[in-house]
Amino acid sequence: MRILVSGASVAGPVLAYWLTRHGFLVTVVERAPNPRRTGGHAVDLFRPAMDISEKMGVLPRVEERATGTSRMTVHQERSRRPVPVDLSKIFGATSDRHVEIMRDDLSEIYYGAARDDVEYIFDDSITAISPDGEVLFENAPPRRFDLVVGADGLHSNVRRLTFGDESRFSSFTGAYLGVLTLPNVSGLDGELLMHVGVGRTVGMYGARHLGDARALFLFRSERELDYHHHDVPRQKALLRRAFDGMHPDVDRWLNELDRTPAFYFDSITQLRMDTWSWGRVTLVGDAGYCPGPAVGGSTSLAVVGACVLAGELARADGDHERAFPAYERAMAEHVRGSRESALSAVKTLIPISRLGVRGLAQGARLISALPAGPSRALLRRTTRSARLHNSMTIDDYPPSPTASRGRTPGSPAA
Repeated sequence: MRILVSGASVAGPVLAYWLTRHGFLVTVVERAPNPRRTGGHAVDLFRPAMDISEKMGVLPRVEERATGTSRMTVHQERSRRPVPVDLSKIFGATSDRHVEIMRDDLSEIYYGAARDDVEYIFDDSITAISPDGEVLFENAPPRRFDLVVGADGLHSNVRRLTFGDESRFSSFTGAYLGVLTLPNVSGLDGELLMHVGVGRTVGMYGARHLGDARALFLFRSERELDYHHHDVPRQKALLRRAFDGMHPDVDRWLNELDRTPAFYFDSITQLRMDTWSWGRVTLVGDAGYCPGPAVGGSTSLAVVGACVLAGELARADGDHERAFPAYERAMAEHVRGSRESALSAVKTLIPISRLGVRGLAQGARLISALPAGPSRALLRRTTRSARLHNSMTIDDYPPSPTASRGRTPGSPAA
């Protein structure tokens, strides 16, 4: 059975790995000319995603590339007294198995796990998908597949071709994020410098193996801002305006906008779809159920979703009319919980009042100062994300004995 996966970031390579282990023939198409190395920000892998990574045999590499961020210094806008925070205690209270890793590093690790068993097509994109499985590409000749999976992110091309314009399914949370790569002139290693004000939060962090640093900007907006997703100068102007005059440190970080080798800007938007499947096409990860970039645990959710989708296809012996509904049922509660968690995280991470600013800083200090037991209890009582990220369960999906067996790497899929 031939399956085409669009997207080679996180969900795509994980899905490809598990599909091949269940005996399916997999092709991955990726718009970028090579495995993505676009800067990006740190992402969290919680226990379920860590367990999946261990089963894939890549956990040692994941742990090796962890950012190792264990300390945080919070600067409250208009306050001269920084608040030191022990992040290792907060992470330990949130999850009994957790790693923070750069998204690009994670994508590279997952890509390497199955690249010898999967056909990868880079520098290409899908332009049309017919009901009978014929797929047209920008560059490659048409090919026929039994199933097509969109693993191509929040602004999914497969979703647009199959379900229509993104605006039909997106729900704006009232916030935006920006990420830029900049020199690690402060020599940050395992430390996060954070500035928090009313309606805006920014943090800078680095790690020894990165060679540079990242700054992550989060800010509120009562209305959706007017910009095109390809208009980078406009995006940078909006970011400057949102953080103007916050702190000299932040001003210095913003000064790197015109020199940064990697920049990302987007709204924090949730996808809300009644179904992620239509005919021979389904969606996985942010393409189908993004809870909100940088706030909703979307990376762990994508890893879990990819594993579940591959498992349900194997369990149904490739019958998508049984597998797709089963996949959606298995993920429904996780997706709902992630959406709620993301909305709660936006309220916490981007305070709407001076009281909220103080509460964020002092709350983090209190949790990090308490012994492990009380801090874990307090955090789990006050955050939905902690409970959610540790409660996602996954069935055991043994390979189907009747599934078709793998292909010779590089052989055509049609």
